[in-house]
Formats: sequence, C-alpha cells, structure tokens
Amino acid sequence: MPRENHCGECCCLKGNIEERACQLALYIIENKATVRSAAQRFGISKSTVHKDLSERLPAFNKPLYLQVKQVLDENKAERHIRGGIATRKKYRGVT
Repeated sequence: MPRENHCGECCCLKGNIEERACQLALYIIENKATVRSAAQRFGISKSTVHKDLSERLPAFNKPLYLQVKQVLDENKAERHIRGGIATRKKYRGVT
C-alpha cells in the first residue's frame, strides 16, 4: 500500500528528488514542522530530509530554500528548550 503525503497524494517520490524536496519544504513551512516530523510524515529518513533541504533544494529553488531555512534555524534555536520541557514532563510523570 503506497504512503500518502500531507495532501493525501501518493508519496512515491523516490524517483523525483526535486519534487520530493519541494514537497518537504512546503510541508515544513506550512506546519512549522521539524525535520524529524517531516521524515515521519513522508516515510523517509531524517538524513534524507536534511540532505534534500540543505543540499538539493538550493540548487534548483533558492527562494523556497531561504523560506525553509528560516523555519529550520528557528527549530534549531529552540531545540534545547523543547528537550528541557520533554525531560521535565518525563520525570514529573506527565504525558
């Protein structure tokens, strides 16, 4: 059974890397998503998501890359805060 992306379309994009990179970028921008959540949503590895967005996307769509880079930089700046909150919840027994 083929996976579906966030739009409900078939996500069989292993052959079309440029399209996959664009869809990943749009998903991250629209949802302020993390690399991890995008990878899970599209059924690919975090390494693939990162490579698509940081190396492949700028080569053919610089404006989209600049938009997604802002979201990724924001996520990177906030990750230590999210980690602290998750640790606090873990040890307080809050799920």
